[in-house]
Amino acid sequence: MADNTLKVVSTAKAHGGMQGVYTTYSDACACEMTFAVFVPPQALERPCPVLWYLSGLTCTHQNVMDKGEYRKRAAELGLIVVCPDTSPRGDQVPDDATNWQFGKGAGFYLDATEEPWNVNYNMKTHILEELPVLIGKHFPADMSRQSVFGHSMGGHGALTFALANPDRFKSCSAFAPIVQPSSADWSKGAFARYLGKDQAAWRAHDAVALIEDGATFPELLVDQGTADGFLEDGLRPWLLEDACKAAGIPLTLRMQEGYDHSYYFISTFMDDHLDWHAQRLGA
Repeated sequence: MADNTLKVVSTAKAHGGMQGVYTTYSDACACEMTFAVFVPPQALERPCPVLWYLSGLTCTHQNVMDKGEYRKRAAELGLIVVCPDTSPRGDQVPDDATNWQFGKGAGFYLDATEEPWNVNYNMKTHILEELPVLIGKHFPADMSRQSVFGHSMGGHGALTFALANPDRFKSCSAFAPIVQPSSADWSKGAFARYLGKDQAAWRAHDAVALIEDGATFPELLVDQGTADGFLEDGLRPWLLEDACKAAGIPLTLRMQEGYDHSYYFISTFMDDHLDWHAQRLGA
């Protein structure tokens, strides 16, 4: 992405702002990458803060666009919302078509170190280094005010990005995050293939381990449905609660009665999360 260019796939006016979908060539992922950006109407007058949304397993940038119901409140609050893809794409990108928890759609927001995955599966660099340059260059964004949130695998990404970069992100929240992927059933296999067998290397990509190793953040918000089928084996928010309590990190963990893991759950509490971030971004 040396030339920092982007191609417009589509744009559509929504709630007085503009929802766009774009592609760019990623050096980190060695392929074309797609991402979505919603720009609120306030951006016609002034740069607006940026809120990154990271999606979950099997998703692309489009799932939250179609089902997340974020545009109306983001337009009212004056938030730019950026939605990256979840993995590299293309025929040349290695994959495991038999495993929905690994490969395409399952990049886990890390930089792979093991062959052949290390050529393309470098989502951490793509999102933290490449895309911010593009957003700052091509959109009316105030890059001094950024926050991050996400769902499931994306909640894992949001937590680890914020904990590792507390000076960049003003706030962090998550819907049903994988809080300890190094031990969760649906992520530890992917970690082994992306990062190798030495589990010490996994800790930099694990929210609970990062906190145990000294990472901190001003405060966190997590919503979790009590009827989520992945709650016991994959998500386990009580592990994050214990780690935050031991480290003195304020955590608002809201167990939402009867909600599952779907976008029906996410869209129900989307406005709450947008308000949370807007307050901390000074929007």
